[in-house]
Amino acid sequence: MSHSKTIVDETLASDDGISSPGSAPALDRALDILELLSASREGLTLSELSEQLQLPKNSVFRLTQTLLARGYLARNSESLAFQLTGRLLKLAPPRWSGYSLPVVSRDSMIALRDQTRETVQLGVLSGLEGVIIDQVEGLEPLRIAVDLGLRFALHNNAPGKLLLAFLPPAQRTSIMAKIKMPSTTPRTITTKNELLEECNRIIDQGYATDFAESDEGIHCIAGPIYDANQKVVGALWVTGPAKRLPKSSFRELGMQVMKASHRVSRIIGELG
Repeated sequence: MSHSKTIVDETLASDDGISSPGSAPALDRALDILELLSASREGLTLSELSEQLQLPKNSVFRLTQTLLARGYLARNSESLAFQLTGRLLKLAPPRWSGYSLPVVSRDSMIALRDQTRETVQLGVLSGLEGVIIDQVEGLEPLRIAVDLGLRFALHNNAPGKLLLAFLPPAQRTSIMAKIKMPSTTPRTITTKNELLEECNRIIDQGYATDFAESDEGIHCIAGPIYDANQKVVGALWVTGPAKRLPKSSFRELGMQVMKASHRVSRIIGELG
């Protein structure tokens, strides 16, 4: 008796029964969800994801449940909108000799936190926004703390303005032409000319400040982190209540923050 053997090439099989060389439809759809959510600050609901991706709701539901379970998504309990978490940032942050930006920055962040007693955060540019990739919480009972992966605008806060200011001029101009600049407090910069002037001021003094421009009652001061080629690859900043970080302390804090960020830059330079 002869026996036949069937060999299945998994690269040719898809979950809808259609052969598609090199294709993994479920993975494609999951990546589509992640990419779509990365462009949405407020997140998207199941219905919105289904509509924008033109996928059945049950398919989107299964994928989002898997991403939720693995920690790549979070869901707002009130709006039911899905949002990205900081977990993706841990997969491929900038690296030098195998060390990521959060790793090489950690000691300096802790030292700055101990010096100021305020929360210290680390962020990088992501498209037309910034994103927080690490933080060391402050030592005061009332302190600032956020979820990693939180995205922030580039016009109304110290790290956002700093990351924008130190971009190559052509890239900075391109981004400024695309971003929206809503007013979030009476002190928010809302025009391109004002923002350009602010960028020039930041470059001249070497650090950026946020005088309650994003949120009432919250101030922050940010310094740049450079790689070995003198390209700014991140921002390190201290943030806290305006009462404990008054405007009169900005210059002193700016020096402290720059000392911490330059220490990180030296480590990156040594790692190559």
